[in-house]
Order: sequence, then structure tokens, then C-alpha cells
Amino acid sequence: MAEIHRKYKDRVYTTYLLRRSYRQHGQVKQQTLGNLSHLPPQTIRLVRESLKGVAFVPLEQRMEITRSRHHGHVAAVRAMLRQLKLHRLIDPEPSRWRDLVEAMIVARVVEPDTKLATCRWWHATTLPEDLGSTDATQDELYAAMDWLVARQDRIERRLARRHLSDEGLVLYDVTSTSYEGSHCPLARFGHSRDGKRGKRQIVFGLVTDGQGRPVALEVYAGNTADPHTVSDQVYKLKARFGLRRVVLAADRGMLTSVRLEELKKLEGLDWISALRAPAIRRLMDQEIIQPSLFDERDLMEVRSPEFPGERLVVCRNPCLAEERRRKREELVLATEKLLERLARRVAAGRLKRREKIGQALGRVINRYEVAKHFCCEINEGRFTWRRDEESIRREAALDGFYVLRTSVPSEAMPAVAVVAGYKSLSHVERAFRTYKSVDLRVRPIHHRLEDRVRAHIFLCMLAYYVEWHLREAWAPLLFDDELPGQHVDGSPVKPAVRSESALTKAQTRKQANGQPVHSFQTLLAELSTVVRNTAWIPACPEAGTFELLTAPTPLQREAFERVGLCSLEDRRQNRRASIA
Repeated sequence: MAEIHRKYKDRVYTTYLLRRSYRQHGQVKQQTLGNLSHLPPQTIRLVRESLKGVAFVPLEQRMEITRSRHHGHVAAVRAMLRQLKLHRLIDPEPSRWRDLVEAMIVARVVEPDTKLATCRWWHATTLPEDLGSTDATQDELYAAMDWLVARQDRIERRLARRHLSDEGLVLYDVTSTSYEGSHCPLARFGHSRDGKRGKRQIVFGLVTDGQGRPVALEVYAGNTADPHTVSDQVYKLKARFGLRRVVLAADRGMLTSVRLEELKKLEGLDWISALRAPAIRRLMDQEIIQPSLFDERDLMEVRSPEFPGERLVVCRNPCLAEERRRKREELVLATEKLLERLARRVAAGRLKRREKIGQALGRVINRYEVAKHFCCEINEGRFTWRRDEESIRREAALDGFYVLRTSVPSEAMPAVAVVAGYKSLSHVERAFRTYKSVDLRVRPIHHRLEDRVRAHIFLCMLAYYVEWHLREAWAPLLFDDELPGQHVDGSPVKPAVRSESALTKAQTRKQANGQPVHSFQTLLAELSTVVRNTAWIPACPEAGTFELLTAPTPLQREAFERVGLCSLEDRRQNRRASIA
């Protein structure tokens, strides 16, 4: 079909002619069969496509969709994983084990579950066919975990080269998680940070860079004390990662005085920690810390002969002081109600023997951990109590105060940077919340073999590494703050406040462009509505089946673009360009 344009008196006229070509006496000639210019444009398009061999069928014989798989959420997570080149960090050489590990990382971010449930879940997505693991079994996933844990050391070294540097800040913290069963050698009765009493625990420590990106992880038996894990992490940083000088920030529960004396003997290792309340009380009694000096300032650097060669940064947070005062008063009042109830039982004669009264007192006085603020007297058939106002006054004098101790020289890190560095431990706490909450769900753990437990927790660390970067890329689409935490008056001692844009998103629940704001999980659910359909045309069975993706919404398109996944329109344009 020929399309002819003719210009006449500043107007362009278009003529559509149906022609055929033929050869006569060795020459190619054309014969006009008809003029189609009077037809509607859509009819002309149908004629043109039909002449190209495109088959058209009646509307009642339209295509049928034979299968649909969720695609958008797994494609976005996998795109971020590939953008980070995490698959190459796991193993530079492609293999089935690497593909299975990659699939388990994506599944842990999108739909964390047991390995058996994962094998069944991902067949409703495009993940197994994109990674070539449609025939993967539960046993193969276990074998891939064994393969992964054997490579943990190499993966951690590669992450350390990417995110850690000499004289850089390293964050370290420890947590525990409950274990279901009794067969794993790592499962031991110990302190439960989840409040799950009576369950065996597994302890693991996480090393991150100063911004909270996970770098290394170590798993310990459930009865391991926090300070005993520090030496392993120091060995990793110095020997395995090859860092000549590093600043380690850890909680005061791990960097005890005994542990710090050991660290002082190591060259090239500085640390940031905090003092416990008794040590702060001694500094106040020695008048090294004078509360009156903090009327117009919130931090001050002092020295003490009790801590030779160390810098002490004293901070006072008024908001923290008020919160501690309020909480202490509530706990004291709640304990007073229990003591009054016990006193009435004794006065009514229901409790007479001294040892029985003492047993009942032990059950109530320590419930809210404020027994030090009460003075109690027990005799046969008699019980009295009163508040210890002096104890409350002495504790209230410490409200809002905390003291950081560090070995970093002042020329290398000023006091303000010391406070900011210690507060960066909140990044590790955020990681632990993500581990245990609805995002990654590291628990419950059912694996019986020690290496399988280590592989499971390490797999969760790699999944959190991907999620950390996803949250950074999707921050404008989420309720998360797009800007780093801003402190009141620029002081790191005072609490961080959310930016105006984050507050606006929280209030309106919409972005500036009117699109809805999501949580991380609801955004993944929104992306899952982009599906890959397998379809066919019943009227043309010889054409076979073909695949069709759901056209993304503007919100989905933006989310895809932020993780480096081109939109459906871009792929179509690229395909047309390659054909041309």
C-alpha cells in the first residue's frame, strides 16, 4: 500500500493507494488496484497490517490467558541485587548454587518463610523461571545453604573491601533469637532479648559500616556473653579484613573494662563506648561532672584519673531526662499499688508468717525493677514499707546524663563526632528490628545442623543488605525520611527530628506528585500486581503462546526506574530499535 503526500496551497493532502507490483519485459511496473483514501484511518491501518501478514480475529475469538505469575516485586528486588553486583560477590562464576542462593535472598526480602514453603511460593512468581530454578527442591536449597556458608568468609572480605576503610567507623552489636527445638548445638538457654522465656536462644553479632550497611556476621551459642564476642570481631577487622586502623563503636555491655584493657594492647584499634551508671555517679561525687555547668550547654569533654589515656564526653539530654523521670514515677506508683495490696493482706491476717510475707514481697517488689527505691520491714504478722526518697533523688540527679568514653585522639575525632559515632549504633538496632520483624523474619529457626543455622542467619544478612539499598532508593516513595536525621539546634546530643518532607508525607499520606506513600511491605505488594501472562489466540493455534506483561502504573514505573529496572515502554522501544 502506497502513501502519497501532495502539497497544494499550503495544505498537505494524503492519498492511500492499493497497488500491486509485477514484472513485464524485464521491467518492474505497478498497478493501482484502488484508492483507499476515503476509508477511516483505523481501517487503513488494518489493511496495512494484514498485507504484512498480521492475522486478525473477531472480538469473540480474542486471546486467552493460560497462566499468570507475579513479577514486579521479585523483578525489582532482583534488579537491585544485580545493580549491587551481589551475585558476583557471592561467586564470580555463574552456577546453579549461586542462582539458588540469589533466589533465596530475593524470596527472603519479598516473602520470608521456610525453605519448603519458599519452594512452593515462588512458582506463583517469575523468579524461578528467570533464574532457571523451576525444578529446585527443598533438598537442593539446603545444599545451596551449605555451599553458601562455606563461602561466607570470602563474601565478607569482599563486602569489607567495598564498605570499610582505614580510620573509618565500624559499628558492632549483638542480639539473640529464639530457637524451636533442642537438637542444634548452638541452641542454649540464655538471656532472651525478645522476652521469650523458657526457649533456647541463638546469639549473633553484626558488623556494619558507619551508615548501617551489613558487612560481617558471626553466630554463637545461646549462652554466650556479649563481651566474649568482641575478640572475634576484632580479629575479623584486623587480620581477615586487613584494616590497619579502625574505630569500633559498641555498646557498654560489650566493651567492659576487662575487654577494653585487652583492646588497648592492640595497635591500630580505637573504640567508642559508654560508662555505666555507677561510674557516672563516681564522677559526680568527685565533682568531675558538675550538673550546673550544663544549664547552657549539652556536652562537655572531661578527664578523669580513673580512666587514664581516655577522653570522656559528658552529655545531657533534657528530653531524655524528662522521659526517665516520667517512667520512674509510673513504675514507682505501680509498685506502690502492689505493696499496698500486700499490706492489706497482712493486716487482714491472710499472711502471718515472716517467711511467707517475704516470699510474697519478693514476687511484687522486683516486678518493675524499682526495689531500690523502697524500704520494707517484715515481722511476724506485720509488714510496713515507705518510699526511699533519697534513693530517688540520687538517681534523678543522673537523669539525662550519659558519658561516652573513647580512645580516639581529639585531633582525629572531635567531641561532637564522638557523640554522633556512638549514636550511629541505632543503625545496627534498626537492622536487628528488620531481622526479627515482618520484613525478614529470621525466627522461628527449625534447622538442626549448626552450619544450616549459620547459613540461615547469614542469608538474612545478605537479604538485609539488599533491603537497606532498596529503602535508600525508594525513600521518596516510602514514609522513610529522605534526608539524614537533623538534630535540634544542630547538636547531636538532642534528639533527631524528621524533615519537613517526611512530616508532610506522614500527615497527607501522599507524595508531592499526589501518588500514595507506602510502607516497604505495601510497596512490594503494589509491585506484585505487575504480572507476566502467558497467552494464546484460539483462532490461531499455530502461532503458539506468547508472554504479556502488565503495563505499570506511574508509581510502579518510578519504583522500577529507581532500582535500574527499565519500564515496559523502554523495553518495547529497545526491542523495536534492535529489530530495525
